[in-house]
Amino acid sequence: MDIPRMGVPDKLAERMSMAEQHEYLRARFSRRNLIRGGAVTLGAVTGGAFVPGAVAQAATPTASTFASAATVDGRLVAPFGRHLAYGADPRTEMTVSWQVPVAVKKPFIRIGAHPWDLSRKIEAEVRALYTPAGVGTSADYTQYYLHAKLTHLRPGKTYYYGVGHDGFDPAAPHLTGTLGTFTTAPAHAEPFTFTAFGDQGVSYHGLANDSIILGQNPAFHLHAGDIAYADSSGAGETADTFDTRVWDQFLAQTESVAKSVPWMVSYGNHDMEAWYSPNGYGGEEARFSLPGNGPDKEHLPGVYTFVYGNTAIISLDANDISFEIPANLGISGGTQTTWFEAQLKKYRASKHIDFIVVFFHHCSYCTSTAHASEGGVRQEWVPLFEKYTVDLVINGHNHVYERTDVLKGNEVVKKLPIGGTAYPQTDGVVYVTAGAAGRSLYAFSADQSYEGNVKDNDAVASFVNTKDGQVKETVAWSRVRYLNYSFLRIDVTPASKGRTATLKVRGIAESGAEVDNFTVARTVK
Repeated sequence: MDIPRMGVPDKLAERMSMAEQHEYLRARFSRRNLIRGGAVTLGAVTGGAFVPGAVAQAATPTASTFASAATVDGRLVAPFGRHLAYGADPRTEMTVSWQVPVAVKKPFIRIGAHPWDLSRKIEAEVRALYTPAGVGTSADYTQYYLHAKLTHLRPGKTYYYGVGHDGFDPAAPHLTGTLGTFTTAPAHAEPFTFTAFGDQGVSYHGLANDSIILGQNPAFHLHAGDIAYADSSGAGETADTFDTRVWDQFLAQTESVAKSVPWMVSYGNHDMEAWYSPNGYGGEEARFSLPGNGPDKEHLPGVYTFVYGNTAIISLDANDISFEIPANLGISGGTQTTWFEAQLKKYRASKHIDFIVVFFHHCSYCTSTAHASEGGVRQEWVPLFEKYTVDLVINGHNHVYERTDVLKGNEVVKKLPIGGTAYPQTDGVVYVTAGAAGRSLYAFSADQSYEGNVKDNDAVASFVNTKDGQVKETVAWSRVRYLNYSFLRIDVTPASKGRTATLKVRGIAESGAEVDNFTVARTVK
């Protein structure tokens, strides 16, 4: 019988859920007396104010969390990996997160309306993540993540902030270069831009895409899963190994954008790290602070929603319904889909919401020869996309750029050439795979077809992952196929009642060249 690296028979590894893998790893390393502390150490929640009308929630670090801090000279330790995330209301809530390489004393954030007025100082929440040597390829290692949740902010306002600790005060004259800014969502609908991709990891291409994205001046960025690739396998099996230190590299790489642009993530198969928690997301919960307004924060912390202007954004966790990689299949017991439909119904009934954009990892529709399409998504969520006329679905998983025609019932109801317009109220749904953010590229079975190089092909050979395995299919819906590093830019233009609001969607290559563009139009009621 073959024995994989983690010491579990292949057949057993294939059958083990993420929760079972977590229990196996905990038992194995407990027997070796390698566990010297909990996976995530959190303090008690407290509160405080920082600018007029603003409130921060933070946690007081426990003594054990900072046992080694007394030997560290805080003057010699600089924070890194700053990244922002909206709360449930982007007009009034923002979380600032960052990392330090070693334990420090009394981490905090300073914030104010001007760079010369950072008098408000709030203690930060500490989440210490311990990984023993032998779990994957990581050394015996502890990471320190800091978070400050800011509430009661003013809509449409730019704030200045600095993060620090004892010995490192960002308000000091020689450290003002470390300050960052963020801007809350406006109180009313205005034109804005956001960007999106999936499958980034740590690479030159990931860094280059970040640079091009920053140049788009987006209000926020959506990451459709497979974030850092600390788990390079992503098979969802006990034989998977990961190196938690890759997250340090990723957050440092991403900081150039994420320190000023909210970096809203969903979770993919490479983001399940069994050591930290039964659902595999304990590491992500230490690193990110997401809105937390989904149906089940314990099992599905990457499921949430927020509204920016006239657009509702919904993040889903397709690991819950994936037939291809079933480690977390059924983890929500159906509550995610029930919650999702309730959100769609609520947003479609709202007179303030024009567009609904949904993003998650596994592809609804894709013809890449690697993963192609996920039958679980088609079974569970595609009927809801169509019932509630979702305006745009964004996926990753396949490391390509691909865009469909307008679909309903798995069939093309309207061809959508480059430069075309879709009308979801009467037509159907458009799906985009934007998984070429930085990892190695996949392949297509058909010719590439993109702006300036159109080669229409209405019979593309592909497959869909079902509960019974891969099922071959020949599809007519693959309209744009581009095999190089890229991301999405979406420009949102509101409109008054009776007029047409639009999403202008562009596929942008790492070079900055446009490879696709189309418009989603909706009459405002």
